[in-house]
Amino acid sequence: MAVTTHVSTAHTRTIRLDIREITRRLNASLGGTLVASLSGSKDPKLPYRWAKTDGPAPKNEAMRRLQFAYEQWIKLAEAEGEHVARAWFIGANPWLGYDTPITAIREDRFKDAGKAAQAVIDDSYSG
Repeated sequence: MAVTTHVSTAHTRTIRLDIREITRRLNASLGGTLVASLSGSKDPKLPYRWAKTDGPAPKNEAMRRLQFAYEQWIKLAEAEGEHVARAWFIGANPWLGYDTPITAIREDRFKDAGKAAQAVIDDSYSG
């Protein structure tokens, strides 16, 4: 039950934030290049423009990816710390067939990436 509550809380906290704030927080945690990559953008400076009040808004596909990524960031950083959360995003991941979570998110493999994040939190592996 605690896991369900934790997931619900992370999701609720994410959807209450404006996409610009989500982007600012991801930029601060992961850097613009990684945020651009997970969102599907080829421009590493675009996430910094999305974060500005008067900047362009991300397209719907990018917005979904940013929201999902931030939700995973919250869950991982709170459970395991920011260092582990960052390593999770950029490292080859056995739960994702050794793709990085950045790649999985960019490819809209949210269910798989969510399970991979939860496996780290639960310290479980069923590969």
